[in-house]
Amino acid sequence: FWCTEAVFLEAEGVLRVVSGYAGGTKEKPSYREVVSGKTGHAECIQITFDPAQISLAQIFDLHMASHDPTQLNRQGVDVGTQYRSVILYSTDEQREEALKAVARAQEERTGSKFLGLIPMPSEV
Repeated sequence: FWCTEAVFLEAEGVLRVVSGYAGGTKEKPSYREVVSGKTGHAECIQITFDPAQISLAQIFDLHMASHDPTQLNRQGVDVGTQYRSVILYSTDEQREEALKAVARAQEERTGSKFLGLIPMPSEV
């Protein structure tokens, strides 16, 4: 998530980016536990942004462009379930925008399938 975090920190309208883990079974896992692949977590970032400067659609499009969302359990040389591509959402509006972003990304990557759209847990 360090490379992805840097991409968003450069985007106008992004106020804060926090790295962490989500989607797993263990509460507050350590880095070593997550990289073991046994907790079910994915590395993720939480983004706070000013919607007057950057839209949610633009945030999702930047996410899709900043990595390969079609690689299963891998990003570059990093391999493991913790490197799967996901979008975590907390509202129906976010889910709908995420689905639209997935559709746009799939149009650009003909024949590829985006992996991972899941409800955000109550705690990240």
